[in-house]
Amino acid sequence: MKLLIVFHSLYGHIAKMAEAVAAGAREVPGIDVTVKRVPETLPTEVIDKMGATAAQSSLASVPVATIDDLAAADGIIFGSPTRFGNMTAQMKQFLDSTGGLWASGALVGKVGAVFTSSATQHGGQESTILSFHTVLLHHGMVIVGLPYAFQGQMGVAEITGCSPYGASTITGGDGSRMPSENELAGARYQGKHVAGIVAKLGRR
Repeated sequence: MKLLIVFHSLYGHIAKMAEAVAAGAREVPGIDVTVKRVPETLPTEVIDKMGATAAQSSLASVPVATIDDLAAADGIIFGSPTRFGNMTAQMKQFLDSTGGLWASGALVGKVGAVFTSSATQHGGQESTILSFHTVLLHHGMVIVGLPYAFQGQMGVAEITGCSPYGASTITGGDGSRMPSENELAGARYQGKHVAGIVAKLGRR
């Protein structure tokens, strides 16, 4: 069974979460895990002005996803930063090119999940994931979140991302905060949880 993790990351936070999601998914026997990124649409000079050049250079070795990759997967976990309570334009552009998959029903019945990031604690993480779910539902996908069995989202001792809708991280206004161990644990849990469901559906 094939599980695809496809993400967009400008400063590296979502890329770090994607690594954790993949690590969790690889704990499930019989699951082939692939990590890819969506095409970056910002011009190089804009990326330079945004201070994201170093992060983008580090992502250069990650393969770029194609629409065919989605069709070939049995489950897909999407990762996107939050932009005004929604996914990034780069991720939206990628998804907007899946009309052919929608027309043929290529993603119907596949498992889908989402993880995200935002600059602030209340920066729209949940609305980003929930609005992302709308796209997955239009494709007929089976949506999986991050159940409360992951106890890391139950505590109040620290500021942290993660909700029943999916794993998440808080970056800080200047992007200096990288995912905490609790947030990475949530990402690993979600990856393993989704992979387990893909495996169970594949055995039927």
